[in-house]
Amino acid sequence: MLVIFARYPIAGQAKTRLIPALGAEGAAQLQRRMNQHTIAMATACAVPIQIRFCGGTATQLRQHLGNELNYQPQGDGDLGDRMANAFHDGFQQGHKQIVIIGTDCPFIDQAIIRTAFTALATHDLVIGPATDGGYYLIGLRQLLPELFQAIPWSTDAVLAKTLEIATANAVSYTLLPQLSDIDRPDDLAHLPAQLQ
Repeated sequence: MLVIFARYPIAGQAKTRLIPALGAEGAAQLQRRMNQHTIAMATACAVPIQIRFCGGTATQLRQHLGNELNYQPQGDGDLGDRMANAFHDGFQQGHKQIVIIGTDCPFIDQAIIRTAFTALATHDLVIGPATDGGYYLIGLRQLLPELFQAIPWSTDAVLAKTLEIATANAVSYTLLPQLSDIDRPDDLAHLPAQLQ
């Protein structure tokens, strides 16, 4: 199953680190385009998809992204808690491989998604490193809650700490190509033309 963490594009609440460069409405519009771009790419991958959303209601997300997708609220807690819960729920539903992505990395394509699922046939963990020290993708073939505990979220140490925990727990992992997120004003120089 592919789980997409998405934020409903409310002006002033979406892409807040880009508001100084784009304004509140411009940042929300970029969030809208990035959501749509990610969903279009993901639906072409022919895997079950679940949208884990925040910042809006399921009705708003359906109007924004379509009725045919499965929408679930992200729930409470920090990012690690919400991802751990998404993995837990997916494994409880009987999925054998679960990959989580966000909508901040417009460079994720079908090949990356396919490679992530293929890697889970031989590894416990697959991670797509982001250039900012975090990650744009994480996939598991079993629930490993320790990977989401004591992580300094939203820092450049997220990836390093996650891999340190994986190594300490003898979790086999592989890394995908490094890609850039679009989170800060400096990142806008890398924004693909179709999202501008």
